[in-house]
Amino acid sequence: MRRINSVLVIGIIALFAVHLIAGGFQLIGVFGGGNSFMKVISWVMLSLIGCHILISIKLTADTLLAQRRAGAAYFKENKLFWLRRISGLAVMLFIVSHLMIFSTSDSGKVRLSLFEGAQLASQILLVISLALHIITNIRPLMIALGIKSGRELALDILIVTAVLLVFAGAAFAVYYIRWNTV
Repeated sequence: MRRINSVLVIGIIALFAVHLIAGGFQLIGVFGGGNSFMKVISWVMLSLIGCHILISIKLTADTLLAQRRAGAAYFKENKLFWLRRISGLAVMLFIVSHLMIFSTSDSGKVRLSLFEGAQLASQILLVISLALHIITNIRPLMIALGIKSGRELALDILIVTAVLLVFAGAAFAVYYIRWNTV
């Protein structure tokens, strides 16, 4: 099940990168089209995320049952485990917010009915929670994929992810400024 989850995560990461780049350029006004493309990418990615959530819930439940049977949870020693779960929950909540904000458009152009401070804050928090979730889960992903000595690869992945997430945060900020001046 962990291997299936890992493959799902690779698919999510690939689609996320495409979604982020295309959506970011759309938000900053480089191109306005591609709405049907973005919808397809978004729905496929959302389906993979749903599968990832279900598998993660099952794996978490298995871990909690094992802890209960052992009679020791070691909460302090498992801080990273809980950070991964909590960051995943935060990502889920902010994805719902993202869907609510960006599900509407005007004739293929990204022009929302409302994008003010609260919406910008929720999207910046989405970027931050994604960064935390990816950073804390990159090592278990590499282990699940059988990559034993991938320190350089992990660093490369984190750098690319950081650049993409900074781009996303900047695109949200640019859109916020554009939305409030137009």
